[in-house]
Amino acid sequence: MIRWTVDRIEDDIAVCETEYGMKNIPLSILPYGVGEGNIIDIDRFGNIKINTEEENRRREELFLLQEELFSE
Repeated sequence: MIRWTVDRIEDDIAVCETEYGMKNIPLSILPYGVGEGNIIDIDRFGNIKINTEEENRRREELFLLQEELFSE
């Protein structure tokens, strides 16, 4: 499985962060409603979905790091 993060939307293109750098993906092939910060998974058959579970996991991780930094 391939996992990318949507960095930004420019016109009809989603600029995605990959492990190899940035990649431009047409919005027309992405799930409806995809936006900045979404994590998308692409399976071996080319099916693309938004991975909300991973997004929530990362948000929680960042929240805990912020609490740790600013709780002193």
